[in-house]
Amino acid sequence: MRIIFDCFKLIKGTGKSIGIYNVALELITQLVSEQKTTSSKDIVNSEIVVLGNSYNKIDFAMDGVEFHEITKYDPKNKKQCLYWELFYVVKVAKKLRGDRLFFPRGFSALRHSVKDIILVHDCIPFYYNEHFPKFFNKLENHYIMSRLKSSVKNSYKVITISKSSKKDILHYCKRKADDINVIYNTYKFVDFNSLQNNEGEEKQYICAITSTLPHKNAEGIVRSYQTYLEIAENPLDLILIGVDQSFIAKESDAIKEKVKCLKYIDSNDELYRIISKSSAFLFLSLIEGFGLPPIEAMQLKVPVICSNVSSLPEVVGDAAILVDPRDYLSIAQQLDKVINEESLRIYLIQKGLENLERFSGEKFAKSYWNTILE
Repeated sequence: MRIIFDCFKLIKGTGKSIGIYNVALELITQLVSEQKTTSSKDIVNSEIVVLGNSYNKIDFAMDGVEFHEITKYDPKNKKQCLYWELFYVVKVAKKLRGDRLFFPRGFSALRHSVKDIILVHDCIPFYYNEHFPKFFNKLENHYIMSRLKSSVKNSYKVITISKSSKKDILHYCKRKADDINVIYNTYKFVDFNSLQNNEGEEKQYICAITSTLPHKNAEGIVRSYQTYLEIAENPLDLILIGVDQSFIAKESDAIKEKVKCLKYIDSNDELYRIISKSSAFLFLSLIEGFGLPPIEAMQLKVPVICSNVSSLPEVVGDAAILVDPRDYLSIAQQLDKVINEESLRIYLIQKGLENLERFSGEKFAKSYWNTILE
């Protein structure tokens, strides 16, 4: 079987859903890895084909993949991407004799002449339509919602990344529950010891990941940290990843002095190093399809405090402290507690490492292979 992955539009570090790039890359990496170790003839004899661009070739043109760089269109040109996604990708897939056409971004083509599989990460466009209707262009968001509904309804198979996302899909889109497959994301393995260095004891701090998108709740993180400064005896600094320093330009001098903003970290190793050196990890999203950063923090042996909404309780289980993302006092109190109570820190770190077993790369790859080959 020839399985074609449409990664043409994916460019590292760009777009509204930066994480999809990493999810798609890890998915293909794990599928290739499983091919090399499995005894299943169906998997071994399958061919993985990636349709990519000049920007992602360095990552996706890996050993075990038949990579095709699409040069006819520009992945940074919206109109060309629209035509590619709606029409041309199917022509390319048929030309390459594809048996399955996999869309990691969740939107299928208008024609379904090749059996297509979509990976729907979340229903956040619908959330914005209800809670932040003026944030995105109304026409554009309406188009995205319509495309998602159509893709879910008409695709050969639908995969999503949590039971919470499946529930949302069933609420907004027409598809039988049995037709939607839940496969949890996996995480990229990190050698924890390799991130440590001999530069001496570094200053402790709190780490948080967010973005300027309202559902990532950057404002809530800053307000919670402000409250933490008011109640803690010796408050730690905060490293806020996902926004630049201008985000706190109107804040108090105390906030400006204690908060360091990092808009984007290109190197995964550097990102993991920063998280691994922190005393606590804060993740306060209002909605997530899965929520990978808390799992990454658990792998790096950092206690996690995260929102008690959407998919996050399902993903972190009892391995994190769950909080109302709008209850700033409670968040501040839990931060102070995690930082100062060693027994709690040890407990959360151990539970976090145990929780990782649910998202192993092996389970992930086998589930995808079984679903794709059905």
